[in-house]
Amino acid sequence: MSAVTAEENVRGVVSGHGIDVRWIVPDGFFEIPMDAEDLDETAEQLIELARAVMPEATFEAQLEWAVMVAAHYDSFVEAGIQYSGFVLTEVDGERCTATVTVSLIDLDERAGTRPVGFLGSTMRYLGMGQVSEIELPCGPAVSCIGTRKGSLPGSLTASGADEAILTSFIQVQIPLANGTALVLEMGTPTPAGWDVFSAMFAGTVKSVRLFDESGKPTVMPG
Repeated sequence: MSAVTAEENVRGVVSGHGIDVRWIVPDGFFEIPMDAEDLDETAEQLIELARAVMPEATFEAQLEWAVMVAAHYDSFVEAGIQYSGFVLTEVDGERCTATVTVSLIDLDERAGTRPVGFLGSTMRYLGMGQVSEIELPCGPAVSCIGTRKGSLPGSLTASGADEAILTSFIQVQIPLANGTALVLEMGTPTPAGWDVFSAMFAGTVKSVRLFDESGKPTVMPG
C-alpha cells in the first residue's frame, strides 16, 4: 500500500517484508488512486481526477477517460504497482506527457547473492534496451533505457481510430534484501519531452530511501 508521509511530496511503500520504501514525487503529477477500499470509491476518485486533468471537457469525456483508466486496474495489480502518476506539460511549445510507476516484484530465486548482475543479464537477454548497473544512495541497481510499441485508443485520438505509438522509457530495478525488487519506470510517447522527463526521473530514482522495521535508514549491500 502507499501512504503520504508528513514530508511534502514523499510517498512510502510498505512491502510487508520489513523494508519501508520512500521516494520524492515530482511537482505537478496527477496520481492514479490505488488505495480505494471499494469500486464506488475508486469510481468517485477517478471522476475527480478526470475533472482535474480535463477541467474544460464535457462530463461525458471525463467519464470516458475515467473508464479507460479503470480498465487498466487489473494490469496494475498484476504488475504489483504501488504508485502510478502522470504529468502533462509543454516543452518548447509542444504538449508532452509522461507516466511514472513504482512497483514491487518478487525476485527470481536464481538471482543468488548478486541479484543486480542477474537482473542486468536478464534484461540484456530479453533485449529490453541499453542496460547499465548503477549505484544509488539506497544501494546497487540496474537501469534500462529503451522503447516499446503500444496503441492509443480511438477515444483519445483526433481520427477516432486506434493509433500506434512508440513509448520511450527508463526502468530502474533495485533488488531488496527481502527477496523483492523495487521497480521504478518513466515512460513518454512525446520525444520533445524526453530530456525534461528523464532528468526529472533521475531525481526521483536518486531520492529513493530504504528503512528497516525500526525506522532506521538502511542501504542494500552490493
